[in-house]
Amino acid sequence: MYLNNHTYYSFKYGAISPGELLEEAQRFGVDCLALTDINSTAGCLNFVRLSEKYGVRPVLGIDFRNGAQQQFIGIAINNEGFRELNEYVSWHLHKKESISTRAPAFEHVYVIYPFAGFSGEVLRKNEFIGVRPEDIMRLRFSPWRHRQEKLVALQTVTFRKKRDYNAHRLLRAIDNNTLLSKLSKSEEGESHHRMMPAEELREKYEEFTGLVDNAAKLLDGCHISFEFGESAQLNLKTYTGSEEEDYRLVHRLCMRGLKYRYDDPGDDILDRVENELATIRQKGFLAYFLINCKIVCYARKRGYFYVGRGSGANSIVAYLLRITDVDPIELDLYFERFINLYRKNPPDFDIDFSWRDREDVTRFIFEYFNKRVPNGVALLATYSTFQYRAMVRELSKVFGLPPHEIDRLTEGGEAVDQVSALVLRYGQLISGFPSHMSVHAGGILIAEKSIHNYTATSLPPKGFPVTHFDMVIAEDIGLYKFDILGQRGLGKIKDTLEIIRENRPEDEEIDIHDIKRFKEDRQVKAILREGQAIGCFYVESPAMRMLLKKLRVDHYLGLVAASSIIRPGVAKSGMMREYILRFRDPERVKDAHPVLLKIMPDTFGVMVYQEDVIKVAHYFAKLDLGEADVLRRGMSGKFRSREEFQKVKEKYFANCKAEGHSYELAADVWRQIESFAGYAFAKGHSASYAVESYQSLFLKAHYPLEYMVSVLNNGGGFYRRELYIHEARMHGAQIVHPCVNKSAAYAVIERERIYLGFDLIKDLEGQVIENILMARSKRLFLNLNDFLKRVFISLEQLSLLIRSGGFRFTGKSKKELLWQAHIALGSTKKTNLVPSLFDDAPTKEIKLPKLYTYRFEDAFEEMELFGFPLCDPFTLLRDEPAVSINRVSEMMDFLNQEITILGYLVAIKNTSTSKGDRMNFGTFLDRGGHFIDTVHFPQVAYKHPFRGKGIYKITGKVVVEFEFCTLEVSAMEKLPYIDDPRYTDDTGVLRVVSNR
Repeated sequence: MYLNNHTYYSFKYGAISPGELLEEAQRFGVDCLALTDINSTAGCLNFVRLSEKYGVRPVLGIDFRNGAQQQFIGIAINNEGFRELNEYVSWHLHKKESISTRAPAFEHVYVIYPFAGFSGEVLRKNEFIGVRPEDIMRLRFSPWRHRQEKLVALQTVTFRKKRDYNAHRLLRAIDNNTLLSKLSKSEEGESHHRMMPAEELREKYEEFTGLVDNAAKLLDGCHISFEFGESAQLNLKTYTGSEEEDYRLVHRLCMRGLKYRYDDPGDDILDRVENELATIRQKGFLAYFLINCKIVCYARKRGYFYVGRGSGANSIVAYLLRITDVDPIELDLYFERFINLYRKNPPDFDIDFSWRDREDVTRFIFEYFNKRVPNGVALLATYSTFQYRAMVRELSKVFGLPPHEIDRLTEGGEAVDQVSALVLRYGQLISGFPSHMSVHAGGILIAEKSIHNYTATSLPPKGFPVTHFDMVIAEDIGLYKFDILGQRGLGKIKDTLEIIRENRPEDEEIDIHDIKRFKEDRQVKAILREGQAIGCFYVESPAMRMLLKKLRVDHYLGLVAASSIIRPGVAKSGMMREYILRFRDPERVKDAHPVLLKIMPDTFGVMVYQEDVIKVAHYFAKLDLGEADVLRRGMSGKFRSREEFQKVKEKYFANCKAEGHSYELAADVWRQIESFAGYAFAKGHSASYAVESYQSLFLKAHYPLEYMVSVLNNGGGFYRRELYIHEARMHGAQIVHPCVNKSAAYAVIERERIYLGFDLIKDLEGQVIENILMARSKRLFLNLNDFLKRVFISLEQLSLLIRSGGFRFTGKSKKELLWQAHIALGSTKKTNLVPSLFDDAPTKEIKLPKLYTYRFEDAFEEMELFGFPLCDPFTLLRDEPAVSINRVSEMMDFLNQEITILGYLVAIKNTSTSKGDRMNFGTFLDRGGHFIDTVHFPQVAYKHPFRGKGIYKITGKVVVEFEFCTLEVSAMEKLPYIDDPRYTDDTGVLRVVSNR
């Protein structure tokens, strides 16, 4: 009898979850219930999935509204009706058009118009008028009282109690961006929108009890059915239209791939292929492999780089289809880690493309597979929820707190008055609620039928429809996502190759896929060993640089291991240090348990990869491979059945006992598994990353300047762009300011000279950059006057170009050029590009007084416009403090002694101790441009905090572990720069005459 019910998937309106709504129905003995969230079907399938548990028959619908104004409610009679509703609301969401007051001619949908807002007279057979309890008085005097067969009781349910209503009002204020005290009543629901005992509801309609019966009859006529779990298969089931033909196609492609991948494949490889194909066929994943194959084939034809990673790299079929580039035979990768008969969740390929190419690949997928199944493709949604910081910030605005107080509370500050106390108290009401829909990082669904059979879709700015449900529900109903991801590392590699062709045309073409060559390259080995991989994919961070130097890694398998060891799980288990010790000291390997050493000889008996959990569980505890994978997934919190995981855990200990392992040993191995199984990488994933690392390492080793330009143009990496400019300079580059005659939107290189891009200049508009490049394509600019005749630009934008050094080629100082710009544009504000009879007439020179430029003006100008100076920052120090050493290379002479050194801050990593105390790791540059690595333990981190970018005086003890030098900081202070000479009258600052 309840036809209009909301959950918190009525974003910023509803205040209860689908489960809580069903609990409420169970409490009041309601056996059939319609979920009708506002313009959304986000909660529908989860509502259906949960309903059986509560003994409630689910009905689905949508509450169609413009803002808070209800237009009508649509209730799906069956699954076809649900599709109709999804298509209708999707059309409006895509077009961003208002909902009409009258519904379209639905065929399988009941439509309910609110009595208070309905002005029509004619109703279709499937249309009704919903009468709320507060409408009863008006109904007595309405002509509709004589047509009660068309009236239904409409008791809305949005709340359970006052707490929910309070949360609702907060959400409505947030949604309207208004103070709670100024929230309009028309934007709120009513506090009595809740369930009640059947007798109480009938009492409210005692004059028209037939309306309650009509509502119940309407629900009785609705039947929705969806399958969940392993039996649900909604993906595109076949690629060719026939499962048998799919198998023949995959087999044929694998045979072709064998010739491409192997010179002489042995029986072990052929057996592996046949076994995998049999499992893939049995699990119904043939189409899944063929679709991924089609995607990467398109990418190769377009010349796009890609990396297939994740556990999919464990499959030789994926390797032969060229979805991945990691040989699972070479690396002894277990296919069962990817797909096994025990595994109930779908397989998961992660395919990375360059961030510039990913959108075109996505477009191809939509166009190609939508031809097969209209509207069969959609991006997968995710939900942004109210977490602490967002929650406090939004509620603080609702309660009218000033900005400084909002910032303080957001950072974890305590309440200092009654209002801030209310913010924290009421924040608990909406904590964890979904705030709005977002787009999954890379998930794409390709369904057997139109996606609107299962969900409505929204249309974000990118232009691809997005589902209203998330990954968990997609898996529950049998829709497996295809992960099409974007990363900048591949963009760097692709762009570097193009830059090399332009800047070094005499050099031979590089086969970037010749990984075998890269693995043996001496220069690559050297920069790996020394941790000099700044800018290189996945190996440039301070932690990775430290690990590479400690391990002295110079080969592929060592890098594969390092890529997983660096993950937090291995470090937490204490096995990262043990791995380093055994790596460097073969004698220590003897400490490993013989069984573990036999299982994992390549990693010295240390669990490094997720597969190692499977290996240990299989060989050490004699679990079968499927059970071992249940264990691995359970450790990472991805199990669906806690009972299943508990059974496997019990069997692990029982089997260990039967194998004669002591309880202490079994428990210690279990602890190692427990501490990192959810955090370590799959070996195939690490191997995929290592391949991309080798590609970038080769380019960095042999073409460092071209590679650094590409790094800059792809948004940098782990560090700020400033460090990559510094790295290029350390490799011999001459760094030149952005120049209107030489620069482009991004950095460009001419042999050893790098012209920084216009994108570096803060607040320079994209349209201005386009105007400059368009005008320059005809010929270079002669001077500022020539520039002004040819480029449409405002005085403000021109000033940015002048101040950033864009007109250095004229030989005039910035101050002269700024005077000239103000004289030319001061009155009009923008250049006038209307042709003039006098354009070629000589411009009269204006005699200017002597203009002085102070020595460090450019540096402060650069800090303002670029965010950092292009000069040596140490030259900007106000004073020269006393220090022990100037170069990090001198630190080894002071082992276990306290020193003081100056460092220019590069990066900070914040972390916590096991007790929860905050501590830091710092990365600085010394005067010679080399890295200083620091450790700041909690007491020091509290007493001597970081205070932003700049130069610090650092005091601490020099410690060395595995030949890696670190400074354990005991004191630190940020040093002041000289006063900005642009705003001082200090005659002591060196100055030069600009215009002689």
